Amino acid sequence: MTDQPRPRAEVRRAAERYRSTPADGVETRHAFSFSGHYDPRNTHFGALLACNEELLAPGAGFEQHRHRDVEIVTWVVEGALAHRDDRGHAGVVRPGMVQYLGAGSGVAHTERNLGGAAEPVRFVQMWLQPDRFDAEPVYGLARPTPDDRGVTLLASGMERDADRGALRLHRRDAALHHVTAGPWQPLPELPDAPFRHLHLLRGSLGFRTGSGPHGTGRDLRPGDSARITGPALVAPTAGEDGAELLLWEMHSALLLG
Repeated sequence: MTDQPRPRAEVRRAAERYRSTPADGVETRHAFSFSGHYDPRNTHFGALLACNEELLAPGAGFEQHRHRDVEIVTWVVEGALAHRDDRGHAGVVRPGMVQYLGAGSGVAHTERNLGGAAEPVRFVQMWLQPDRFDAEPVYGLARPTPDDRGVTLLASGMERDADRGALRLHRRDAALHHVTAGPWQPLPELPDAPFRHLHLLRGSLGFRTGSGPHGTGRDLRPGDSARITGPALVAPTAGEDGAELLLWEMHSALLLG
């Protein structure tokens, strides 16, 4: 399952996200078409269907709702997020932890700011298309040990990662990484893939779309993302406050039919 798209780097700014307020105290900023925000040119990237920035005020949250055949991965930036589902799973996701819900044949869950919290919870939630449908729902919650090199594997369905202790996805050619670099430092070596999606959490990042005079300089600020196809990510370097980002490595696009 390997596609070879034309090399391209598309930057999407935080201010370009679609904004929704589905409930009191809930604000969602969508990277892709979602619900009432529909753009046929912006429905997915690679196998990634959603990359939402969520902000839940104290006491706020999403009431029980249902998902099917989607891989849901959540990374909390600030605060604490409480999850509960109708398959008996419950957990609290805090900064430095990653949560995975493989919806499979169907699961209903609630997501709320942790009861009694005085501060909002801010998190990034990403939806990935599985390549195994109607599977038994799966839940996982982990606190990965940061890799000294600055690239920490969070979740993967790839065979090469089977023994690395990461949460296991129902997508055999995709993986999610947490990447950090210090001020003015180059990013560590990143995994190569036909489709790479970068979402900047903190700091700033600069890169070029190609080597030499043919490359164009681009930059990212918190909430910005870059959709990279092929080798169009050259010399990525953190800015004055360093850089922290989430990186999806995807070796194929959506499965159709």
